[in-house]
Amino acid sequence: MPKFLFPLVLALVTGCSLLLASPLDQRYGPSDPARRLAPSEADAKVFQAEVKPILEQRCIVCHGCYDAPCQLKLESAAGLARGANRTKVYDGTRLLAAELTRLHKDAHTTAEWRDKGFFPVLNERAQVKSANQVGSVMYQMLALKQKTQMPTEGPLPDTFDFTIDRNQSCPSADEFDTYAQRFPLAGMPYGLPAISAAEHKTLAAWLEQGAPMADPSRHNFNDEVTRWEAFLNGNSNKARLMGRYIYEHLFLANIHFDGGESRQFFKLVRSATPPGEPIAYIASRRPFDDPGTGRVYYRLQLNVDSLVLKNHLPYRLDDARLARWKQWFIDADFSVKSLPGYAPEIAANPFKAFEALPIKARYRFMLEEAQFTIMGFIKGPVCRGQTALNVINDQFWVFFVDPEYPDIADFAGFLANNSDNLNMPAERDSTTGATGWITYAKHQRQYLKARNQLIKDNLQAYKGPSLEMIWQGDGHNDNAALTVVRHFDSSAVLKGLVGEHPKTAWVITYPLLERIHYLLVAGFDVYGNVGHQLLTRTYMDFLRMEGEQNFLGLLPSETAKRELDFWYRGAHEDAETYFKALELDQVWQTQVRYKTPDHKSELLERLKSHLDGVRNLEYDLLGNPRLEGATQKALAALQKQTGEHLQWLPDTSLLLIEQPAPFKPVLVTLILNKAHRNITSLLLENRNRLPEEDTLTLAQGVATYYPNAFYRIKSTQIPAFANAIQALDGEQAYGKLMSQYGVRRNNPGFWALSDQVHQLFGEQNPHTFGLLDYNRLENR
Repeated sequence: MPKFLFPLVLALVTGCSLLLASPLDQRYGPSDPARRLAPSEADAKVFQAEVKPILEQRCIVCHGCYDAPCQLKLESAAGLARGANRTKVYDGTRLLAAELTRLHKDAHTTAEWRDKGFFPVLNERAQVKSANQVGSVMYQMLALKQKTQMPTEGPLPDTFDFTIDRNQSCPSADEFDTYAQRFPLAGMPYGLPAISAAEHKTLAAWLEQGAPMADPSRHNFNDEVTRWEAFLNGNSNKARLMGRYIYEHLFLANIHFDGGESRQFFKLVRSATPPGEPIAYIASRRPFDDPGTGRVYYRLQLNVDSLVLKNHLPYRLDDARLARWKQWFIDADFSVKSLPGYAPEIAANPFKAFEALPIKARYRFMLEEAQFTIMGFIKGPVCRGQTALNVINDQFWVFFVDPEYPDIADFAGFLANNSDNLNMPAERDSTTGATGWITYAKHQRQYLKARNQLIKDNLQAYKGPSLEMIWQGDGHNDNAALTVVRHFDSSAVLKGLVGEHPKTAWVITYPLLERIHYLLVAGFDVYGNVGHQLLTRTYMDFLRMEGEQNFLGLLPSETAKRELDFWYRGAHEDAETYFKALELDQVWQTQVRYKTPDHKSELLERLKSHLDGVRNLEYDLLGNPRLEGATQKALAALQKQTGEHLQWLPDTSLLLIEQPAPFKPVLVTLILNKAHRNITSLLLENRNRLPEEDTLTLAQGVATYYPNAFYRIKSTQIPAFANAIQALDGEQAYGKLMSQYGVRRNNPGFWALSDQVHQLFGEQNPHTFGLLDYNRLENR
């Protein structure tokens, strides 16, 4: 280059650099995560005692789980430091599997998260007050909210978008002025009242100081952790296979040792290092993927996140459980000659990978905490997921086949021999094409036919299904009866038989329970592509049908056929062909003798009686000690409402009911059960709606993770409230109902109500308590 051109080129390059540099860069220097200094012990205490409670009550209620807006997860200091990302985790249209961005797993330093496309919401420039203000998106969002006033009467204007798939605005600090000009009412908390002056002062002062924070790092259970890690990491093949099985079923659990009163929970993780050494976390897309190390160790890692109800899965470890697991998996008379590998066709199929473990041990392991097991697909990777959840009805009861019935010696061998018919989508990659309905129907039919033949060959005395086959919780376990309620794209699992008689019910066997887990929990990848999600949805159709068919087997054949026709009105031809083929394979008739013409109602009542003594009554209205007598009766009457007027209600509502002394205020969940002709279609749910068959379920306590509405009423107002619901005929009538009894999201008293709801919930259910999520609050 000629010498006289060099200054010109230098000037041009330098000038371009200056033009590209942001005003914040020019003023405070470029953003650098290393500028955020480690907090002092005093700073950490202030964060835990003063700042974190505000974050929990005002921020995490919208920023938790995979569906946190802009991936800004605020449950922990690590999430705050990580910041935000414009890519959505929930995306049912992507053609390729997304990069994993799981907090605490897929990166461990702020710099690593920056490399994955996350940008800071806290200042990472010069650590001075002015930079900590203008360089912090969080500070600016809170300040914007304080400057503007939302309407406080009636619904918010349509300029507020609360749909779950809305376009998200995720401004960086450099872009914030433009954002504020475009969306002056979009400060945080978004679409909710501003936090109080005192709360704002605390957060502002903390942010101005550079937002020093730290996650808790100490716990009081060193002896328990040492004992359990020793048990889970024995050197024998038996112990190693047991450890793998337990991990693949408990990797989502929030494990505790003391009933949860201390609020300290642990995660069971895979580590490349043995007990006694620092955990070297093994990050894999699924829990059964190849760990890439010679020996895997199962370790208990302190969970530092604030507890969010929609993904809080408590699981207690104690002496009694240790003794049972030892009896089932270590002391039992069986051998493990070799350990299974991690090839997908083996690892994704539990009937192949764990063939050597006694089948009754596996079933009892899952069955003794059946609510936890079923909750895995409700609260796990699909913590928001219509793709997975619109495959189930809005309310149904769940029962289980007794692990001792029928007693077939080599049932595990049968499952292994038929395992190719039990292959699941999880053995495929997360970027995959969708396989047709007919393919899975063929494999499912072949499995059920072989199962029927096995029973016929081994149990000549077996004459047909009876109540004797239904597990009675071994006389003490209240997991024996469950209720599942669905709310569009979320759901809940309740112990007990809650609500009026459901349209459908399931009877679950071990193979069915295991496949539900490996399909929707261990094998479901929330970051997977549209093919993976559709494939999962398709397969779940057959698991639902199998559970329903097991229940229908307890009914007379003609009644069962009428029920099946009613449940699947207008189903596509493939479903009709599948059901007709199943009828040909049915070889036994029910042994239940009926006394009334309404066979299904009689069966449900007899199943209730069959489970007397182990049914959990916590959510029931009648006989509940927390509800005053007149309140019980008024709520029970409301629950009996059916019909198209109910369609105007939200999916779930929380009622805060004030009762006369000495009864305390109580929470009741009001759930709309939407009726459908059938639920075999992924895309036509609304077309299949039958509002005239809608029903209600009322549950004492909190039975939803995503409330759509709040009501505050006195117990004496319940009859009038019920009459107002009975009179609903459109949006105008519902708006009147909300104005009279509801607390809308923009009500100035919203946060006071939220605090009271969380306080009552925590007092009444301390070990299951978690923060509610307000991303589904309606604006009506």
